[in-house]
Amino acid sequence: MRLLAFETATRHLSVALWQDAELIERAEEVPNGGSERLLPWVHELLAEAGLALAQIDGIAFGAGPGGFTGLRLACGVAQGLAYGLDLPVMPVSTLEALALASGEHEVWACLDARMNEVYGAAYRVEGDGVSQLMAPVCMPPGTVSVPTFAGGWGVGDGFAAYGPLLQARKPDLEGLRADAFPTAAAVLRLAAPAFLRGTALQAALAQPIYVRDKVALTTAERIARGGAK
Repeated sequence: MRLLAFETATRHLSVALWQDAELIERAEEVPNGGSERLLPWVHELLAEAGLALAQIDGIAFGAGPGGFTGLRLACGVAQGLAYGLDLPVMPVSTLEALALASGEHEVWACLDARMNEVYGAAYRVEGDGVSQLMAPVCMPPGTVSVPTFAGGWGVGDGFAAYGPLLQARKPDLEGLRADAFPTAAAVLRLAAPAFLRGTALQAALAQPIYVRDKVALTTAERIARGGAK
């Protein structure tokens, strides 16, 4: 089985290729944009593996939550390729991919959602399997929902942006991996079983996972969340 994946929900952009359980990846930190990198990376990976695009069996993407532009980018590129090649598509939770990529067992995954909020969820990782322990939320870091497990690791750039507030919410954390990001390789590790089972989606059905419904706040709402006027 040969699969491609895109993860662009954060500033850490990546593309990965799975060929019979072997993974290769291209990745780079890109503070803004990055759309021009994705397809050249695809062609580089295919050339490295000695494959043609027509030999791909499916396409996965990090569906979010995350930056709105990044989510639409990954979904759009995945859908565009899938339509052209008549392939199935598999959306994968970006927070699950973050938990898997962290290498930790019990994980409180938090990504900076901007607007004085974080995307947060909790997971247990066993090998390549990720079990959800707390559903994704988008909340201010000082009031965000907290995992019920004892200890565990805080992972993701939410801890880089709001570490003290988040640690105050769960002071028994064993440690932090604020430099951990979701990766396309982790997306593929999560998506591969769905492709093997034949449960991936038609391209038209793939959608981002936004979690946050509102992309702008009124002045009163910004002040209430600790922001500036």
